[in-house]
Amino acid sequence: MDIIAATRHGKVRGRVDGSIASYLGIPYAAAPFGVHRFRAPAPVEPWEGIRDALEFGPTAPQRPYRPPLDRLIPDVDIPGEECLNLNVWAPRTVGEPLPVLVWIHGGSLRNGSAAMPLYDGRAFARDGVVLVSINYRLGVEGFGVFPDAPDNRGLLDQIAALTWVRDNIAGFGGDPGRVTVCGESAGAISIAALLTSPRAAGLFHRAILQSGPPHTVTRDKGARTVRAMAKALRVPATAEGFAGVDRERLLDVQDELVGRADPVSGGPGFHIVVDDDVVPADPPPPSVDLLLGCNREEYRLWFVPSGAVERVSRLTLRLALLKFRIPGRVARLYRAGRPDARPGVILGEMATDLLLRGPLNRLADSRLTDSRPGGSRPARTFFYEFAWRSPVLELGACHALEIGFVFDNLRHGEALSGPDAPQPLADVMHRAWVDFTTSGDPGWTAWDTRRPVRVFDHPGTSTVLAPRQEELRAWL
Repeated sequence: MDIIAATRHGKVRGRVDGSIASYLGIPYAAAPFGVHRFRAPAPVEPWEGIRDALEFGPTAPQRPYRPPLDRLIPDVDIPGEECLNLNVWAPRTVGEPLPVLVWIHGGSLRNGSAAMPLYDGRAFARDGVVLVSINYRLGVEGFGVFPDAPDNRGLLDQIAALTWVRDNIAGFGGDPGRVTVCGESAGAISIAALLTSPRAAGLFHRAILQSGPPHTVTRDKGARTVRAMAKALRVPATAEGFAGVDRERLLDVQDELVGRADPVSGGPGFHIVVDDDVVPADPPPPSVDLLLGCNREEYRLWFVPSGAVERVSRLTLRLALLKFRIPGRVARLYRAGRPDARPGVILGEMATDLLLRGPLNRLADSRLTDSRPGGSRPARTFFYEFAWRSPVLELGACHALEIGFVFDNLRHGEALSGPDAPQPLADVMHRAWVDFTTSGDPGWTAWDTRRPVRVFDHPGTSTVLAPRQEELRAWL
């Protein structure tokens, strides 16, 4: 059955399935090509009549993950230029306005889309939350740094989507005064920037960061990938020069340069840059409630399927310690806690703490004295760790594994979790995200000097005080 909703740009036709209404592929900004390419997002042109919102809209131009990740995180490719679109899932009938959760997908700022089946928002709508998922520009189109184009265009897209939510979500049963942003990996890194961006002020009221810490670079560092691509393409390192290149050729060269890079091993890639406009150099501390955390064995998504965990030798480990300037005392501490572990496991554990767990702990600690404007209660922080180990390819508690549990969508997460993932754990984790979005309290003690961490595992989810603090302090 069809259902009609009104936006400021025109009416859209969605679909009702049982008690859930879905609206797919709604444009929130103009197609970012032609005169709008490499520019800030432009407004959508209003339309007459009723626009169909029955199928996912085009996805941002990208190349799929390289093997073996392409089997574990399958991308969706929908051609077309109107890639700045979003999807809404809501209860079919709504009384009081409902809380809103806006999902920002991950993918190293070069992969992913809101059309992935894993991100289906039905379970949130079933439980009284309006779920919005968004597409944004990726790779060089969204995060390439040029002298003749705005920086952080993909982040500006996200801000435009959040502005659309503020202006239109009431027409879908949502409360624009109760918006939570939620993202994983690059989505969480984006949210960390949005938390301090004056452009995003007031557009959301809570935030969830899954496996992504605050991370920005200088414009000069951010421009290195563009300069390398320009050299390969034999064009100027300018937006004008890149606009003259065939889009497929541009994607091919981008993939050749950054396709093998990953957050743990490093390599050329795309980053959010400090530009003193969207992302300030000295950002104020975020003053909204945060739910943040990571998975216990993040590194295994990249180290295990590729065979790196087996290939890393003691010599490789020593060289990595020198490259990343990791003190010998830190390595000795990690070895002592894992006397039988292979060098690849030691390196992966240190990389997880250096890049994710440590920065997120420091973010939580930095907020212990932060207060909301106006003298109200302090902004709270809630910390979690996902610890259930997937049997698939010995991935363990790897990066991105928790998403199927958060969305209560294990069926579409089987590539990472396998067919027998524990539904009771999904019930518990999904409920925590619903409760935080609804009330700001996911169900455990807020972060304080005791450092409580909610450990999601099966069987037995529990709250642990200051886990692995000796190793985390070693990085200070």
